[in-house]
Amino acid sequence: MSQNASPPAALTIAGSDSGGAAGLQADLRTFLTCGVHGLVAVTAVTVQNTLGVHDRSDIPARIVAGQIEAVAADMGMQAAKTGMLASAEIIEAVAEACDRAEIGRDSKVPFVVDPVAASMHGHPLFDAAGLAALRDLLLPRAAVITPNLDEVRLLTGIEVTDRAGMHDAAVALKELGPKYVLVKSGHLTSDPECVDLLYDGRNFVELPGPRFSTPHTHGAGDAMASALTAGLARGMPVPEAARFGKWFVSNAVANSYPMGAKVGPVSAFWRLAPEDR
Repeated sequence: MSQNASPPAALTIAGSDSGGAAGLQADLRTFLTCGVHGLVAVTAVTVQNTLGVHDRSDIPARIVAGQIEAVAADMGMQAAKTGMLASAEIIEAVAEACDRAEIGRDSKVPFVVDPVAASMHGHPLFDAAGLAALRDLLLPRAAVITPNLDEVRLLTGIEVTDRAGMHDAAVALKELGPKYVLVKSGHLTSDPECVDLLYDGRNFVELPGPRFSTPHTHGAGDAMASALTAGLARGMPVPEAARFGKWFVSNAVANSYPMGAKVGPVSAFWRLAPEDR
């Protein structure tokens, strides 16, 4: 790429993590290290560290929508993704703004919905109205959805305990309207491997990877979804972008590090070239 050439751009519609491990911070560093310029629509500001989320302030829905439309109108993008969307009102505003900005559905800008409906401890982040809005308004607009197993349970009622259950979950999720479903297996700790599952309504594709013995996995889901989004922004078809996301997050977990009192972040440092001094 020429020094003056514009790189591909991707938008993250997500909340801020003051600990820097997950949320839009994870998305932006993943975009950067995958060769993509990051655009942002902030949905919420959280007060959190490795001990948990202590408080949060949601951004007004009109401001969330305005951010999406502002960057789409002026700068443009080649892909977009969601993270934590905070409330039914924000989800409704995001869906309408994405339609106006021609993001998702059958538009030229593919939309990755990372349905952040549960905390890293499995606790729901939405009330019933928020979960219904996520299911009804965003999933049908998605090129790919990337739920973990807690989010699978909240969206479908299916409690996945093995790989066969992941197949059942993928079928149920596909019926909600996305073009592709990527069921992440990081929480399936009984499996010695970490095999994610991609489904397009006809074919199942397994994405194998090692299961690392580390507690430091905060931001892993965000990193995979944003690397997948970066792949789409770079012109990859969905299956190739999903493999790219799996490759990125496997290395990020392998190079994760401790920080704070509890769960540390996955790393993007492995993508940086050594300093030549």
